[in-house]
Amino acid sequence: MSPRTGRPKSDNNKNVMFRVRLDKDMVEKLEAASKNLEITKSDVVRNGIENEYQRSIKK
Repeated sequence: MSPRTGRPKSDNNKNVMFRVRLDKDMVEKLEAASKNLEITKSDVVRNGIENEYQRSIKK
């Protein structure tokens, strides 16, 4: 048999799905940040979480 083809396994699996409710204004801000920074909306959220975490441990 030939080896399996496809995407190789990642060292940093993102296998947890997290849903959040946003109002229209927040969605527009998220989309604008994503477009302006040229990153995905998921990356905008991840960066925001990381920034808030770093800020919280500096206290």
